[in-house]
Amino acid sequence: MADDLGRRATRHAVVIGGSLAGLLAARVLAEHAEKVTVVERDRLPEGPEARPGVPQGRHLHVLVEGGQRALDELLPGFVDELRELGAPKVGMPEDMVQWQDGTWYRRTAAAVHFYSGPRAQLEWLVRRRVLADPRIELVEGVETVGLTGDSSRVRGVRLRERGAGAGAAADKEARTLAADLVVDASGRSTKASDWLADIGAEAPHEETLDTGLAYATRIHRDPSGGTDTDAIGYYIVPNPSQPYGGVVLPLGDGRHLVTLSGLRGDEPPVEEGAFEEYAKRLPHPVISDWLARAEPESPVYGFRKTANVRRRYDRPGRRPAGFLATGDALCSFNPIYGQGMAVAALDAVALRRALADPRRTPTTRVVQRALLDASRQAWDISAGSDRKMPGATGDAARSGVLDRAVGWYLGRVLGRVGGDPVVGTPFRSAIALTGPMTALFAPSVVRAVLFGRPVEMPAEPPLWRDA
Repeated sequence: MADDLGRRATRHAVVIGGSLAGLLAARVLAEHAEKVTVVERDRLPEGPEARPGVPQGRHLHVLVEGGQRALDELLPGFVDELRELGAPKVGMPEDMVQWQDGTWYRRTAAAVHFYSGPRAQLEWLVRRRVLADPRIELVEGVETVGLTGDSSRVRGVRLRERGAGAGAAADKEARTLAADLVVDASGRSTKASDWLADIGAEAPHEETLDTGLAYATRIHRDPSGGTDTDAIGYYIVPNPSQPYGGVVLPLGDGRHLVTLSGLRGDEPPVEEGAFEEYAKRLPHPVISDWLARAEPESPVYGFRKTANVRRRYDRPGRRPAGFLATGDALCSFNPIYGQGMAVAALDAVALRRALADPRRTPTTRVVQRALLDASRQAWDISAGSDRKMPGATGDAARSGVLDRAVGWYLGRVLGRVGGDPVVGTPFRSAIALTGPMTALFAPSVVRAVLFGRPVEMPAEPPLWRDA
């Protein structure tokens, strides 16, 4: 069979992982394959509930505008449905009290918006829409333990029921599911390197950058009802000289998620009472004061796996046709930047466009490069920011002369983002993955960054919008 992923020769596609990236990939593949099977190790809940296979699922998630547009392209009307379910829409910088780089940001008119409802709610909505397609089958409670085929082509997956045990005895219980295409959407803990090695292929090089960031999250309810501010939430952003972060965002039902973060060796605690005490380390008491009047409604949940990891399937190597990686299995980011869900959707859009592109044959290599390109801007933002943090480790932590020059300029950009819309609007569009980073080098922005007069910033937390 030729290495051509976009033709009817792809009779059966298997997607490993039933989270956002896997479901959206299945949605696209159903346009080309006769059948798509999604293999998921969890038993998926009937409704919008958290599940073990999404270890970060109880923590803060936002859907930035780039992800909104991508989801509406893949699942028309999706954002309207999300809004009807009560997901809060948050405008930046208008709706947030934000501290960054030693100053409070002005609350000028919103340049971009994101949704901050529960991750489980959004995933459930995607799952309901995708699995309504009769061409897509979900196999639950089954884990992938390997691939079939050889170093030239993948021909399927080996599966095992969850709870079957480990080792040679359990391996004998594995069954084979044949496929013309296998897509790895199993997340940042993917075992694809081992699977490829087992069939004689080469694993991709992994670029890593780890700041040691850790965070803890708890749900609270604010009994004041927001009478002391018209802000929807609060955001204190860490930087190289101030490593503590905190964010308060609404869930849409009167509850708020509160996340506190710190670096390696000074992680936020999950013990009762210690969470609120840790908030006092932030450079201003605005979040600590909010916690003092709020009512906790959940345990404290911790999360530690926040490294940026990019698997370079685009580089030369002995890799088989018929195998792709997407979502966090391809490129995972420090979650503090809120890009993961958007990139999962952008990957699926890139998959659709690559498979349908009449100008070139959609080989495995061509499609995989398109998927990597879809995540490139998010990687540049996340890794570029984390590279500056103290104690950052990994091969992607190194910076060259060009990196340092760009970093100097972007530092000047950040100095004006909080008060100057000429700079703030293209910056926020880039962060939201709707505008290119190159817009920050437009002549009007460069003039403002290098020669603009200083903008007066609030001396205290701006609890009310700019008049």
